[in-house]
Amino acid sequence: MNKTYLNEFHRANKGHLVDFAGWEMPINYGSQINEHNSVRTDVGIFDVSHMAVFDLYGSNQKEFLEYLIPNDVNKILDSTRALYSPLLNENGGILDDLIVYHLGENNFRIISNCGTREQNYAWFNKIASDFDVQIDFKSDASIIALQGPNALKNLSSLYNVDLEKFHLYQDDEVMIARTGYTGELGVEIISTASKGLKIWQHFVSKDIQPIGLAARDTLRLEAGFNLYGSDMTIENNPYDSNLSWTIDQSNEDRDFIGKKALKHLQDSENCLVGFYTDQRGVLRSGTKVSFEGGKGVITSGTWSPTFKKNIGFCRITKNFPEKGVSTLRDKEINLHFCETNFLKYLK
Repeated sequence: MNKTYLNEFHRANKGHLVDFAGWEMPINYGSQINEHNSVRTDVGIFDVSHMAVFDLYGSNQKEFLEYLIPNDVNKILDSTRALYSPLLNENGGILDDLIVYHLGENNFRIISNCGTREQNYAWFNKIASDFDVQIDFKSDASIIALQGPNALKNLSSLYNVDLEKFHLYQDDEVMIARTGYTGELGVEIISTASKGLKIWQHFVSKDIQPIGLAARDTLRLEAGFNLYGSDMTIENNPYDSNLSWTIDQSNEDRDFIGKKALKHLQDSENCLVGFYTDQRGVLRSGTKVSFEGGKGVITSGTWSPTFKKNIGFCRITKNFPEKGVSTLRDKEINLHFCETNFLKYLK
């Protein structure tokens, strides 16, 4: 099983380690709810070094990315910043989701999910064969996420940088991006493993709470962020995954993988929405949903520590009413359908 360079820290600090897509990662350090609340009210630190980092080299990096993803990399050429996008196949199916970083002077970095790293590496190289582009997989990369309303204040104890959302800071040792997976203020710090260890130790010495994968999941669900493999797979497309906003066709002359197929998928009969219930019991992925005139299936579900109720995402047929039903242990559960961003909808 793969391990990040912080594995010894997780073990020494009562991290409950589990197999996550072939990586031994901490699901919590004692209390998932306390960890969740630390990020919502103060600050927390995450080891996300299992994610895959790819650096691009060559003279056609921009052209390669223009073709590779449906979102348009030209949006971020005016500064050093980041761009979110799904990664599609020719049929419009979602291979993964990722973030592209413009490092300046038409140099780029991609960060994608850990469970798809080999697939993506092969896919990137296949597409790059038609461009002057080389793909460098950074196997020794460290990614530390510092997230929460006091994240930037704590960051200033080590790096005094002022970043707008999705913008970057770089020096010879680190890249700091105003990105995250929690819905809170925060940054993700990318460096080598040796540098990352020093950064991690610094923040831990400031009594910043380490956060496991369980709280990371409840945080991202509350914020309305999809999880690849649960809320979207290769069987789904951006239109039925609440990602139509990532398809940029403002430049009609730009071709990209899946463009032709997407024309026939715009009228997809399904959509991804949020749901919540005041009844007890967490509705998990795969549970069926029904309502008058339609049906669907839950893709993610959890108990929300912030809103003190059960929430989740479900993929259902369009033209749905305000309410539906599901079943948990032979008990009917009443659902309220809503936007996927619960931080905006329920507050």
